[in-house]
Amino acid sequence: MGNLKGAITCLETANLKPNFSALGRQYGLDRRTAKKKYLGITNKTKRKKESKLDKHQDLIKTKLNIPGVNKKAVYEYIIMNIDDNIGSYSNFRKYVCKYKDILIPKKQDVHPRYETDYGKQLQFDWKGPITLHNRNGDEVVFYVFSATLSASRMHTYEVTEFMTRETVERCLINSFKKIGGVPETILTDNMSSIVNYSEHEFVSEFKAFCKDMDTTPKKCRVRRCQTKGKVENCNKFVSWILPYDNEFDNVEELMDIMSRLNDKINTEINSTTNMPPITLFEIEKEYLKPLPRQDIIDHYISNMIPAKVSNESLVYYKGTKYSVSIKYINQTVKLQENDNKLLIYYNTELIATHNISDKKIQYSTNDYIECLKATMPYKSDDEIESIAIDNLKLFDRLTK
Repeated sequence: MGNLKGAITCLETANLKPNFSALGRQYGLDRRTAKKKYLGITNKTKRKKESKLDKHQDLIKTKLNIPGVNKKAVYEYIIMNIDDNIGSYSNFRKYVCKYKDILIPKKQDVHPRYETDYGKQLQFDWKGPITLHNRNGDEVVFYVFSATLSASRMHTYEVTEFMTRETVERCLINSFKKIGGVPETILTDNMSSIVNYSEHEFVSEFKAFCKDMDTTPKKCRVRRCQTKGKVENCNKFVSWILPYDNEFDNVEELMDIMSRLNDKINTEINSTTNMPPITLFEIEKEYLKPLPRQDIIDHYISNMIPAKVSNESLVYYKGTKYSVSIKYINQTVKLQENDNKLLIYYNTELIATHNISDKKIQYSTNDYIECLKATMPYKSDDEIESIAIDNLKLFDRLTK
């Protein structure tokens, strides 16, 4: 630009009329810009345009800094109560962003990263409820139990239908078996199935379980889920199962899908360690305590398993559906396998007994007749019984 001014001075001294197009090309300017410089024209100062919101700036600042209040809420408050001529919400949002001092910077919580040594800690949590559909279009609601070794980030996942204390204990045992040992401590949040809220302590049954497993249970501080951030981070992988909607037949197949995904997830490079969990796990597994005796494991594994009765009056167990009375539909019952028989309890009452079968459906004659009577009240008892016998024979033939 200095060279342009010199050229203009030379032209004026020689009393020559400048060629603005040539000057523009020579100095990389538009011809009109070159002419303005010759004529001494400077850019006009832009006038600051007053905003309709200026008079409400103090109010906006006060309201926006009330905890939980957002920009939309303040905009609607002003429109409804103060001034309905402040323009669109889009302009309101731009105004707030332009004048950043309107928002008082909120105090940021500090969350320093914290690492644990090999074999010291396993974090666990629940993800769900998750809803998918099987190939028949039936809705399947389930939860995913996730556990992560803090040092290696080795993940284990398990699909479950419930989040009871017994389920937590069974899932932890399965996690210990998968990793081949027990860590010194296990860390979770204040999950209601294992924590007594009134006493802020683990329930006595879970304490006894941890003692038997030779591990120490610990809780996160309330509203400080970052303490178990490693398992929180691993929960993001649970979304990998969502594309399998309508791609499975039953819960057992869903469990198999989650197991295969689990193997793949453990080969993903972790952004902190810059290594896949499966690699560091080869080191960490040497630091784990040995598994408890088999009789201790069997004691917890053989505990009653909760199951929900479907509208078909059936409960699912190891690939087979077993019947109960229709009065237990939508109720939660407990299953126990004993001497190749499945015992079904409601509270403490034994309500059904079935021989363990590999058939897909196992209806008792009385339960099936009860179902038919409920759906076909216009039929006589003899007709119902005849239909039941014929259909049960078809079940035996078609569902093997």
